[in-house]
Amino acid sequence: MIKLLIIADDFTGALDTGVQFAAYGAKTLVETAPMYDFSQPAAGTEVLVLNAETRHLPPDQAYAVVYRVVREARNAGIPYIYKKTDSALRGNIGSELNAAMDAAELHRMAFVPAFPVMGRITRGGVHYVDGIPVAQSVFGQDPFEPVRFSDIREIIAAQTDRPVALHPETTSTRAWSQPGIQLYDADSDADLWEIAQDLTLESLHLSAGCAGFAAVLAELLELERKPAGIPPLIPALFVVCGSVNPVTQLQLETAERNGFVRFRLELLEKLDPLWLESTRCEEAMRGWLDTAAHNRCCILDSNDSDDGTETDTFVHLHGLTKEQVRLRISGALATLTRRMVDGGLKATLMCTGGDTLLALMREMGVTELTPVCELTPGVVLSAFTYQGKGIHIISKSGGFGAPDLLCSLAAITGAAKKGKEHIC
Repeated sequence: MIKLLIIADDFTGALDTGVQFAAYGAKTLVETAPMYDFSQPAAGTEVLVLNAETRHLPPDQAYAVVYRVVREARNAGIPYIYKKTDSALRGNIGSELNAAMDAAELHRMAFVPAFPVMGRITRGGVHYVDGIPVAQSVFGQDPFEPVRFSDIREIIAAQTDRPVALHPETTSTRAWSQPGIQLYDADSDADLWEIAQDLTLESLHLSAGCAGFAAVLAELLELERKPAGIPPLIPALFVVCGSVNPVTQLQLETAERNGFVRFRLELLEKLDPLWLESTRCEEAMRGWLDTAAHNRCCILDSNDSDDGTETDTFVHLHGLTKEQVRLRISGALATLTRRMVDGGLKATLMCTGGDTLLALMREMGVTELTPVCELTPGVVLSAFTYQGKGIHIISKSGGFGAPDLLCSLAAITGAAKKGKEHIC
């Protein structure tokens, strides 16, 4: 029986939250299709993570999706529901929290958005990323979902008039005397635990936050703890990058300086669907496969090598919207990666960015993933089956990780050569 449903707004968020429960030994399943039949869950599933894919939807559509999922889950008798939000507060925060409360017919819900281990904290209702108010951080310049406010109450108010009650202190004297979204400050893992101890199991029937508070829920709900280890992996790393986040860009540059081979998609290769059916595409893939066979660390990157002027000109001339650009790029990366796997690519895969990961799973016809473990905070190893073969894939949000993350993952997977100046 499903004990906990987690509703995420994008794929990498679904995985970095679901892995918190997999690490405790709970049978955890991440489902990519939001139209899930709760009356027929996979046998033995305790924690179901649903990727509702609402990050890029208009607020009213995001509301409708979350409302339906929560209502159906409640009707199916699922006792605990967690609305997972982005750790940088992108997406439809106010609309989705409001929808969850409406569907559950509840007047109060705990919302703990902090993820201290990843540098996301909340003080006085203001959200910070690495000490910078979120709207002034790199997430304020996100080309698809820029965060416009740092005060979480303003973020919520932009999409709902439901009241927000701020709980600025982590003490046991707090009471839910006011209706509305109960917003909790936290700047450490200890704060998360104090908040959890202050909440009753009854109040956790519906709660919200990111992967940080989810890790606390795993123990509160008394799931069996059996820490997962890292299984044997193919000792090669093939990174597929669709993220434009500066954090990821720095990771790519650091990896390239340390021996990763980097394939960059040119303008037409990532934006013109006709190129994917051309002989030039076939030739390019043969070259990439040959290079990957002789270099254990490779990157397939869709980011511009210049200042983006050429892409902007192409987009303007063809009248493309940001949404169309996003979907074309992620679709091109997915198609190319799937063809390379079909063509014999032997490597542990890695995807950065939820759009890229979801597009790849759809391209492969995969609807379910099993989180295995966190390789580093926010970086998740998962398993899935493709054409009868088990495959491991690493995923992370674009804004997660230190500059040398890919180098560290090369060492973890066994792709790095020891005793060499360059790791791969």
